[in-house]
Amino acid sequence: MIETLLAAYDEQLRGAGLLPAGATAEHDGPLLRVVGQQRGFVSGPRDLSGFDVDALIEAQKAYFGARGEAVEWKTRGHDLPVDLPERLSAAGFVPEDTETVMIGRVRDLPREVALPEGVTIRRVDDAASASAIAAMESEVWGTDLSWIADHLMDSMAAAPDRIAIFVAEAEGRIVSAAWMVLREGREFASLWGGSTLAAWRGRGIYRALVATRVLVAEQHSHPYLQVDASDDSRPVLERLGFHAITTTTPYIWTPAP
Repeated sequence: MIETLLAAYDEQLRGAGLLPAGATAEHDGPLLRVVGQQRGFVSGPRDLSGFDVDALIEAQKAYFGARGEAVEWKTRGHDLPVDLPERLSAAGFVPEDTETVMIGRVRDLPREVALPEGVTIRRVDDAASASAIAAMESEVWGTDLSWIADHLMDSMAAAPDRIAIFVAEAEGRIVSAAWMVLREGREFASLWGGSTLAAWRGRGIYRALVATRVLVAEQHSHPYLQVDASDDSRPVLERLGFHAITTTTPYIWTPAP
């Protein structure tokens, strides 16, 4: 089963996905390159062994360096050649946290949206809510994530029928938020967000937001949900019926000022 899910992932989820308004995707040989968003993005096929990998890496540095932009090269744990991470590091790319790629079959996932007393979930699509989500995320992670507000609104502007944003509210404020991308022409929908304020963790809010999005995926006939899970989220998702299929690590290169 895992190999089947991994093959489907490689076939369907290495593309650009939902691009926010103003972003464009193009190809540089075997690589997919996205420009016009918070930072550049590069993704390759599963196997780059037949290409001059070092030349491809330098080409991305030259391209984004000329634009004065940072770029993320998204790697997966089963990518080839196996020394791709070492090659990226040698070229000045810096790894961020590794996450686990998890996939769940919608038919096997929970649908009951059980919330603690005083907490409600609603779907949002307005700029004020996007700003409040970004503020909550910044508080959770202790860093400035204000760009999330623009990203959410740009995605809504690009394809309002392909993104669903939900907030969990209590005591007059957002305590958790999560969204999903419904991938057009794909079997998969992707889950994002899910961060929760410290005082509200361990009460089932994360699980309820997953179940909320399971219902939306079912309505849109997506048989699978995919998520890049942190170490905190992975055990929760495994209990809900998701399967770990590989890992993903972003490598970031930032041009000199």
